[in-house]
Amino acid sequence: MWGREPGARRGPRPGLSLGLVTEAAIAIADAKGLAGLRMSDVAARLGVSTMALYGYVATKEELLTAMVDAAVPDPPEPGTAHWRDYLTDWTRAHRDHLAGRPWLLDISPLTPPAGPRGLAWLDRALTVLMRSGLAADEAVNVATTLSAYATSTAALLRGLQGSVEDEAAPGVAGYTATLDRFVDAENYPGLSEALRSEAFGQGDDWVEDADFAFGLNLLFDGVEVLISRRKEQP
Repeated sequence: MWGREPGARRGPRPGLSLGLVTEAAIAIADAKGLAGLRMSDVAARLGVSTMALYGYVATKEELLTAMVDAAVPDPPEPGTAHWRDYLTDWTRAHRDHLAGRPWLLDISPLTPPAGPRGLAWLDRALTVLMRSGLAADEAVNVATTLSAYATSTAALLRGLQGSVEDEAAPGVAGYTATLDRFVDAENYPGLSEALRSEAFGQGDDWVEDADFAFGLNLLFDGVEVLISRRKEQP
């Protein structure tokens, strides 16, 4: 991933590279999901033997690590943007790339980044946060919290799309329809009131935009307080 290994570990095969192996594996995962990813299928897609792949990755787990990093797009560049504006774009872009490739959520989504592209995302967030006045350890904690928020929202989107069996009303509408069948005011007073008030919304906006921004702003309000405290310190 880092471009520091001169070639394949067990002898290079002409025309083959870690990048090509990873690209083929990502294409399979995009089409079939992680459950459909087999080393033999990757080899077949590349027209090589399965053993040839092990000159570039020692195990399937190593291949998954390379896939996670290669699938990550370039992070948005901060420029001179205010930290709050930049991190809004950063967190939303993080959520969107996970939601666009749901198989990423199956590969230890909360594991710290280890590849050059994933670390570039962390670097940009830390740069902006430390520029705002936070200490390095505080910036790391904030970036970790924002990454976890993006990941949990993407996972919720996937769950809503795939866990409700009512094909006539998928997503949030299907979820609330399911709740309406079972939730009663006696046993679930708070949830029942929320349903009556349409607090979950009537469409995917519950997690797509308005509610995503609501939660993000709650986090940012806390960061704002922390930054203000640092500026007040002598």
